[in-house]
Amino acid sequence: MQGRGNQSPAGPFPVFPRVPTPARVVYPAPEGHNTNSLLTAHKSVYDDSVRAPMTALLAELESEFGAGKVFRPYRDVRFSKDKTPYKTHQGGFVETRPGVGYYVQIDAAGLFVAGGFYSHTPLQVGRFRDAVDDDRRGRELVRLVKKVRSSGFEIGGDTLKTRPRGVAEDHPRLDLMRHKSLTASRSYLSPDWIETPRAADEVRTAWRSMRPLVDWLTTVIGAGE
Repeated sequence: MQGRGNQSPAGPFPVFPRVPTPARVVYPAPEGHNTNSLLTAHKSVYDDSVRAPMTALLAELESEFGAGKVFRPYRDVRFSKDKTPYKTHQGGFVETRPGVGYYVQIDAAGLFVAGGFYSHTPLQVGRFRDAVDDDRRGRELVRLVKKVRSSGFEIGGDTLKTRPRGVAEDHPRLDLMRHKSLTASRSYLSPDWIETPRAADEVRTAWRSMRPLVDWLTTVIGAGE
C-alpha cells in the first residue's frame, strides 16, 4: 500500500489492490484451483498488486507502530491434511513481542485488521493468566476489552471449553482466564476506499483504537524478557 505522494520505481500503483481483479486472480479460492501453477502464472500480478502494496502499507505505518513483516504466500502443509499450496490472503504483521502485535490482511473479500496476542506457548499463557488473575491488572484488561468491543471490534482468540486447571468456578474473570490467545479484529468488505490513501488511514485508526489492549498484552507477554 502506498502512502500519500509515494510512488513505486515503475510509477504509481494502487494504494491497495483492486479486490475484484488482482486479488481475485491470485486468490480465487474455488475448490480445485489452489495450485502452484495458478500462482506461478499470475506471479507478476501478485508481486505488483498484492505484495508490493502490502509492503508499502507497512512502510507507511512503520514510524508509528514499528517495522512490519509481509508473510510469504505459501502455506506450511507439513502437518496439515489440507495440502493446498498457497494462502488465500496476504497478511502483514508488526510484532511488539514474540506472538504479540498488529495484523492486517487483504483477500478476495476485502480488508481485515486485527491485533493482540497470537502465539501461546505455555510460558506466554502462564504470564497472561497470572495477569488476568491479578486484581488490578485483570480489572484493567476487562476495561480495555470492553472499550475495544464497544468501538466495533470483535474479541477472539483460542479458548478452553472448560476452565483452566486450578481456576475457581466463580473466578470474576473466568471468561478471560479461558483464553490461550486474545485478539481484537474488524473486517471491511470491499469498501470503495480500498484503493485510495484512506485505506492506510483506516488501518492506522483501527490499530490506534486497539493500541491500549496491545500495549497491555505486550507488557504482560514480554515480562522478564
